[in-house]
Amino acid sequence: MIQIFNTVDKSLEEEFVDFTGGISLRNKWLHLENPTDREIELIERLTGVDGDMIKAALDEEERARIEADEGDKLVLFDIPTIEEEENYYSYSTMPLGVIITDMCMITVCLKENSIISNFVNNRVKKLETARRTNFLYQLLYHTHVKFLQYLRQIDRSSQRIQTELHRSTKNKELIQLLDLENSLVYFSTSLRANALIIEKLGRLIPPRNEDDEALLEDVGIENRQALDMCNIYRDILSGTMDAYASIISNNQNLIMKLLTVATVIISIPTLVASFWGMNTGVPFQNEPWGFYVVLGVSAIAAAVASYFLLRSKKEKKKKK
Repeated sequence: MIQIFNTVDKSLEEEFVDFTGGISLRNKWLHLENPTDREIELIERLTGVDGDMIKAALDEEERARIEADEGDKLVLFDIPTIEEEENYYSYSTMPLGVIITDMCMITVCLKENSIISNFVNNRVKKLETARRTNFLYQLLYHTHVKFLQYLRQIDRSSQRIQTELHRSTKNKELIQLLDLENSLVYFSTSLRANALIIEKLGRLIPPRNEDDEALLEDVGIENRQALDMCNIYRDILSGTMDAYASIISNNQNLIMKLLTVATVIISIPTLVASFWGMNTGVPFQNEPWGFYVVLGVSAIAAAVASYFLLRSKKEKKKKK
């Protein structure tokens, strides 16, 4: 999909054009969302941009970087995404490519995302498609604001899941915590890569004025804040997962101890019954009350074993 935007009275307006006729892309913003090969060839022909630059953002594993080719500059960085799963949300990242040419600016991404939607729906103020450097800085700034927003959502989701786990330990909640931990790993990796891009931007695509310089500085601040928050939340979540793993292991040990005690107690009457069930002469075999004697011996032996096992357990608790 190809969309073309232009600034009219300090507001973005989408232009619906017929590509078969003449078209001027001067000082306009072209947005490509999961473009087809035919659309890539069309943009390549209209703008002269190398097709490899356009395709770079279509690879989910593409690393963040800055490239220059015959005056065209590609800035590739990661943006946060959110997807609705069954009963909860999962978070990840994907690359967004920004190509700055002498004529226009082009953005490329794989799928719809909230950052581009905010720009398209005029939720970002003071946008001018002719100020391409400022537009790029605005994209970076709002990307890291979105990172911070999603990190807060992850923290709230983590606290909610932990509250549910306090009531009962279920696999569903543990899997959700694991997904959140994976999301934080993706965020941390992307934020570190974006930090390198922000550092290089000041040299390769320098600010044009004081406003751009202040905006680029704000981008760096938001990036560092998001990275710090991500690392803190990841450490907390990792510790929480380890704690729940220890609790589950401890509960399993308690159950195994209980089963062991029950097995020992039950095995004593079974042993006595096995001795008196042999096909040889045994005591009291001709007496009518012999059965009750054997039953009593079994009960007394089981009671004595239970007493010693439970007493040793209580003594261990007192020592602790």
